[in-house]
Amino acid sequence: MAAQPYGLIATFDKTPDVFHAAEQVRDAGYRNWDVITPFPVHGLDRAMGLKRSLVPRISLIGGLTGFTTGMTMIWWTGGYDYKLVVGGKPFFSPMFAFPVSYELTILFTAFATIIGMFVVNGLPMHYHPVLKYDHIRRGMDDQFFIVIEARDPRFNAANTRALLEKAGGKNITEIEA
Repeated sequence: MAAQPYGLIATFDKTPDVFHAAEQVRDAGYRNWDVITPFPVHGLDRAMGLKRSLVPRISLIGGLTGFTTGMTMIWWTGGYDYKLVVGGKPFFSPMFAFPVSYELTILFTAFATIIGMFVVNGLPMHYHPVLKYDHIRRGMDDQFFIVIEARDPRFNAANTRALLEKAGGKNITEIEA
């Protein structure tokens, strides 16, 4: 029984080469593909056509939830649960609730960011088919790769290979799932 293909991987030697190849793959209409680089490449997200991440919005929601939780908790305990007048202090004052709210804002933002990052990035992923490629370690050192997945609606092995060759890809190899 033949192994099911995961997709095609192409090797690039220089940053500008992979950058322009990513633009060509994006312009060809592919949606399920990725670029593997040994270091961050400024503007590559835009060249790939990626939208801004949802993680900052999730972090904001976590921070607002933490702040609201802190203020509500101090309001509830001071105004209803444990009414105690100390030195003429009001039952609730934002000035006295701020330290608790501040700390809960930081705590909830950190938790929301970590959980959001795991969910959005699909983590934990203990194995990925790209790891079967013999030269993938070079992607952490000095080479660049573009991987186009077979599940992409536009994927056709021959046409995708031709696109990667036209874009300047070398050592175009099929990866098994």
